Amino acid sequence: MSVRDRFLAAFVALLWGLNFLAVRIGLDHYPPLFLSALRFLVLAVPVVLFVPRPKAPVRWLVLYGMGFGVLQFGLLFIAIDRGMPSGLASVVVQAAAPFTMVLGAALFGERVSRWQVAGIALAVLGMTVIALDRSRTAALLPLLLTVLAAFGWALGNIAGRQARPDHPLRFALWMAVVPPVPLLVLSAVMEGPGTGWRALGASFGGDGWPALVALAYTALAGSVVGSGIWTGLLKRNEAATVAPFSMLVPVVGVAVAWLFLGERLTGWAAVGSAAVVGGVLLGSARVRVRRAAPADRTPPARGGRTGPSAQPSPGPASRVQDTNRS
Repeated sequence: MSVRDRFLAAFVALLWGLNFLAVRIGLDHYPPLFLSALRFLVLAVPVVLFVPRPKAPVRWLVLYGMGFGVLQFGLLFIAIDRGMPSGLASVVVQAAAPFTMVLGAALFGERVSRWQVAGIALAVLGMTVIALDRSRTAALLPLLLTVLAAFGWALGNIAGRQARPDHPLRFALWMAVVPPVPLLVLSAVMEGPGTGWRALGASFGGDGWPALVALAYTALAGSVVGSGIWTGLLKRNEAATVAPFSMLVPVVGVAVAWLFLGERLTGWAAVGSAAVVGGVLLGSARVRVRRAAPADRTPPARGGRTGPSAQPSPGPASRVQDTNRS
């Protein structure tokens, strides 16, 4: 992986980490379900007009949009609106990685290695520590909603994997066409049919520009720019080399929340967060093992001597094999 690509991967992690700050700013002006609907609506209109639809089964595109869009963002925005610290949310939502492994194994018989099992266990332990810590000082509902949002992200991952689109970036962009209608219907039912639209109209006033900037950032910088660069990195490099950079996202999310929102992790929350990040890294790591060269089975010569054919092969003494390609 070149120095330029490493810089770009870190830049994408910065863009995605800042998303959580933008969401917090947006929620100060818009209801959560309406904000999540707007996020995708801003993308859906130009996508339908200018982006060719990828070749992929419609059912997987719809499931991707419902899981990644409706469940993940709808529940995540509600959780942050109900009191989930945005920095901590950026950590907990990483549970999508172990959820994806479990769903892949349960639904499609995908093999889960020992290292992946260890990573899942460590991530679950970390989330348990965070839950126990929050139960002493705050309601658990926002945390549970964030975990369910991670599960929705995992469903989207599974759908994207099964779809096998001919153009992954177009597939990711066309996913934005699915969530707006369900989210707007849910917003009308749960938040009031005119609440979000009145908030949108008010944001065009003198003091509403932060909400519009936050909305534009989540839709464009966080999605189009970030996903576009990330897709290019995956085309030029192995996924196992690029994927660990995504673990910078919760680091950025926590740091930004601390700097701009005054959020601070308790000691136990910090320990649990480290366990979640470590579990995701462990589960997605490429584990290399040494495999000894096969021994020559040529029988020894008479007199107990061994001929040249009984010596080890002149090739390398061991081979390196990837046993855990995530």
